[in-house]
Amino acid sequence: MEKELIILLDKVSVYQNENLILANVSLTVGKGEFVYMIGKTGSGKSSLLRILYADLPVKNGVAGVAGYDLRKLKKRDIPYLRRKLGIVFQDFQLLMDRTVNENLLFVMKATGWKDKVMMQEKLMELLAKVDLATKGNKMPHQLSGGEQQRVAIARALVNDPEVILADEPTGNLDPESSEDIISLLMDIAKTGRAVIVATHDYSLLNKYPSRTISCENGVVVSIN
Repeated sequence: MEKELIILLDKVSVYQNENLILANVSLTVGKGEFVYMIGKTGSGKSSLLRILYADLPVKNGVAGVAGYDLRKLKKRDIPYLRRKLGIVFQDFQLLMDRTVNENLLFVMKATGWKDKVMMQEKLMELLAKVDLATKGNKMPHQLSGGEQQRVAIARALVNDPEVILADEPTGNLDPESSEDIISLLMDIAKTGRAVIVATHDYSLLNKYPSRTISCENGVVVSIN
């Protein structure tokens, strides 16, 4: 049975300002798929992710993400696309003056949640999912790097996204925490989401093998 596609790029060129970063990118990612994107620093990994969450414009080719045509996407519709995406960064990007619970509630309020009971239920569900059920009242600085990244992943899951885009999510973590984060992201893919992880930590690919694409010499190639 064909996997249901959530991401479809066909002959898309990735530009930053007027500079061509990647040429003729063709990529499909289906529901429940976990994909590594590897490549040296500056090879275009982050730029390709930025195309997917509409932070860079699509100038040619075909580009569809979570039911949206990126070439026709109007500026006012970008927030609605991003509610179907969960984005995880290397540096966590947590609000350091708020507790874990407050970080998650902030995102809920910002994306239109109103029912306090539902918000509380979602909060408990998310923290349990990332194994932080007892840490909701902690401040980010009281958590380890791995725990802070788990909060960032919980935040990415607030609106039940169809796609998780993780840009070097283990870049600031020790090896054990890195493995925990990759294992968690693989489990999230098994719930039917498409997960793309940009990384240059090749040891993770050996321990947790999965489909891999590479950004090299201005193009994207499939490795396996």
